[in-house]
Amino acid sequence: MNNRKNLLIIGAGAAGKMVLNDFKKTQGFKYNIVGFIDDKASKLNTSLGGVKVLGNRHDIIEICKLKNVHEILLAIPSLSAEGKAEILNICNNTSCEIKILPSMSEIMNIGNLKLSVRNMELEDLLARDPVVLDNVKIAGYISGKTVMITGGGGSIGSELCRQVARFNPEKIVVFDIYENNAYDLQNEFLSAFPNTDLEVVIGSVRDKERLNMVFSKYRPHVVFHAAAHKHVPLMEKNPSEAVINNVLGTLNTANCAKKYNADKFILISSDKAVNPTNVMGATKRLCEMIIQSIGKDSKTEFVAVRFGNVLGSNGSVVPLFKNQIKNGGPITLTHKDVTRFFMTITEAAQLVLEATSYAGQGEIYVLDMGKPIKIYDLAIKLIKLSGLEPFKDINIVITGLRSGEKLYEEMLMDQEDLSEISNSKIFVAKPMNINWSSFEKGLIKLFNVASTGDGVKIRRILSELVETYTYIIEDKSEYEISFENECININDIKRRAIAEMS
Repeated sequence: MNNRKNLLIIGAGAAGKMVLNDFKKTQGFKYNIVGFIDDKASKLNTSLGGVKVLGNRHDIIEICKLKNVHEILLAIPSLSAEGKAEILNICNNTSCEIKILPSMSEIMNIGNLKLSVRNMELEDLLARDPVVLDNVKIAGYISGKTVMITGGGGSIGSELCRQVARFNPEKIVVFDIYENNAYDLQNEFLSAFPNTDLEVVIGSVRDKERLNMVFSKYRPHVVFHAAAHKHVPLMEKNPSEAVINNVLGTLNTANCAKKYNADKFILISSDKAVNPTNVMGATKRLCEMIIQSIGKDSKTEFVAVRFGNVLGSNGSVVPLFKNQIKNGGPITLTHKDVTRFFMTITEAAQLVLEATSYAGQGEIYVLDMGKPIKIYDLAIKLIKLSGLEPFKDINIVITGLRSGEKLYEEMLMDQEDLSEISNSKIFVAKPMNINWSSFEKGLIKLFNVASTGDGVKIRRILSELVETYTYIIEDKSEYEISFENECININDIKRRAIAEMS
């Protein structure tokens, strides 16, 4: 009985020949190689090692049906990210398992071709070219320095730690309120970066005294501020927490960086800060405004890096969809036309390091997120990547847009003047003129209201501070009336009336 899998190899070049020879020697019992795919017309119907070139990329689906292909192996390591994504998206429309041969340098590092072959991941379908870093410039501000990363145990924070470790810092200080994430990162560094001095400090950016103790002890040269609440629906329900953690936390951390003369302070921002329609986005815009204004009389360079969604980050749509697929569906989607910008965690962290090397006071660096991706298409691809068929094995249910959710995100406000720098994946928005005195008074007013938990008043003051913020009060049971220039919450009137009657 023949239990061998039918294998189709894409790429009839040197790498394809290497795969063919290796598989014949080591995995001939497992695979029957049915043919090659190659886009060069001159190779059509020729043979490589006795195996025929059957067609080009446009023939893949038909050949897979005719030859009853079980697995496809992409063996063109030199292919651009865009070219790879185009071919893999075609392959993803078959029922075949898809595998990829990595770059020749990765194969040499692993030392075994069989072990080098990996399964296709969602990231492979996004056409994101690798980031080219200016290692000299980055090493210039990290090597031999103490680097503090708030929220260092989170998705972005932990990847920043890994990337920073490559540039030989004197010390990395991970500051995080969540001990489990920080503990896992600490254990990872013991084996992955044994020569890196990693100090895990548990604490909250809300706690000004704790921050002062940490800054006084470690005197960080560089501060990456990644600690923040980021979930839009949760922050709509908990606006006071969004303000206290995101805005007050940023102000506390930035003030400490200024007080203890850090060289650089980098805020991790979000595309949701642009023309925000939700509390989370409005708080992130306020954080940008803080770093644009607080550094005017400081030796510390304050900058922000703004980007969109990160694939696979905690609580993002991809892990949610994967979990829903694992449980048999359905995948829940708020709107069929919702689009978002995406990049990988590694790419985001690397571009943050690169952008920081260009840092100019109060500037906002906007990362090139590529083309927006329809979340509906993302769901379809994830279902197919799982070897399942959309709407047959896994259904997709449209639930409706949530409060504060946009159909699409933006990377730039109308007032911002965007210019290019030498890295083609990074743009810079020049600082806006913000009057710190009046802005600080508005922040104090916001913090006072946030301490009461009054969501209506919080949103009103947010809209006064962030002129581009628009919102709708979904809960009509609580709203404000204006009387003699004073805003009064209707629920306060009800409570007073009940108290007087009783």
